[in-house]
Amino acid sequence: MSKRKLSRQQRWRVEKIQAEREKRSHRQQANDDQKLAAGEYGAEQPGRVMAHFGRTLEVQDADFKAVRCHLRANLDGLVTGDNVIWRAGQDGSGVVVARSERRSVLKRPDARGQLKPVAANVDQLLIVFAAEPAPHANLIDRYLVAAEATGIKPVLVLNKVDLLPEEGGELGLLLARYQQLGYPVVKSTTATDAGLTALRQQLAGCTSVFVGQSGVGKSSLIDQLLPDETLRIGALSEDSRKGTHTTTTARLYRMPSQDRLQGELIDSPGIREFGLTHLDEKTVTEGFIEFHAFLGHCRFRDCRHINEPGCALLEAVEAGKIHPQRFTSYRRILASLDTDR
Repeated sequence: MSKRKLSRQQRWRVEKIQAEREKRSHRQQANDDQKLAAGEYGAEQPGRVMAHFGRTLEVQDADFKAVRCHLRANLDGLVTGDNVIWRAGQDGSGVVVARSERRSVLKRPDARGQLKPVAANVDQLLIVFAAEPAPHANLIDRYLVAAEATGIKPVLVLNKVDLLPEEGGELGLLLARYQQLGYPVVKSTTATDAGLTALRQQLAGCTSVFVGQSGVGKSSLIDQLLPDETLRIGALSEDSRKGTHTTTTARLYRMPSQDRLQGELIDSPGIREFGLTHLDEKTVTEGFIEFHAFLGHCRFRDCRHINEPGCALLEAVEAGKIHPQRFTSYRRILASLDTDR
């Protein structure tokens, strides 16, 4: 993706804004230093970022209460889900003084194509699909490849199972194929009281992020899982059978639970739908986990797995060790990389 060139006036405005921000940051830093020296802040304590508003954060304290904090000048790039060290002020606010090491980070490209962190310390990506809109195996594969590239465990969630035939139909066969590959599959519906039992069990004790195309019921699921939160739900059009998401900012939610294994959700439309434009051919290939046993065994080191003699992947497809539909999906994803950029 080529970067847009700025005019001289635009560059001047950007530099002016950055300089003003830097001045404000230095003033805030000096103010913090004075308060710290005067003992106006309490002892250091652990917390977790619930939401991010520029230089201001909402931090979850040890009692799971939200505290409005601001950042010290030397701390940049904090995102929702980050574990931090903060100190409480006398006025009920606080200051974040350090960030703990991340065990995982979820990134997506910004408008300039640069990868930016959007969430941290995520345990699993829940890829939601449903009977309506009708899911396509290639779309699921794209999400799985993107999930594999993050190193975060993907979980497939089949929502609206009440709309499926008893035997599961073609979707049932598709799910069985992914289960054979080792991907967890969870079925859910908001139509019955027990429809979210399996999903709640999957979420327990984990920090999760929901992803998937519009209209599959992500907001409806989150609304049921978080009854005390106010999430607006996009309507599903009767004509197009496609929905729209209406949540606007990344936020960490703690799910109510009667046991100790409470789960947490990070929700944001910027996370919910992410593409593959930032991935290269090697990363996409490695994103198909059943390919791993055959990679590096082709006759030619630079094999593109198209029609080269001695291609280990093509031989595995012929031998039934790789499903033909998955391999076709792989080729489609590679072909789309150039057109998506």
